Amino acid sequence: MFPVRCFTCGAVIGDKWEEFIRRVRAGEKPGKVLDDLGVKRYCCRRMFISHVNLIDEMLLYSRKV
Repeated sequence: MFPVRCFTCGAVIGDKWEEFIRRVRAGEKPGKVLDDLGVKRYCCRRMFISHVNLIDEMLLYSRKV
């Protein structure tokens, strides 16, 4: 789950995640995509570049009640 806001500056970034991941999977360079989306601060850029989606792996260990 991608955060809605940057942990450092509090800027709203969650609305840009799906566009970012779609364009990167299509073969564009992440830096160019972030520039096009208007993500300029390095703290916000870090949130996109370093995000690892673990929710699917965590669901494997959930208990069924």
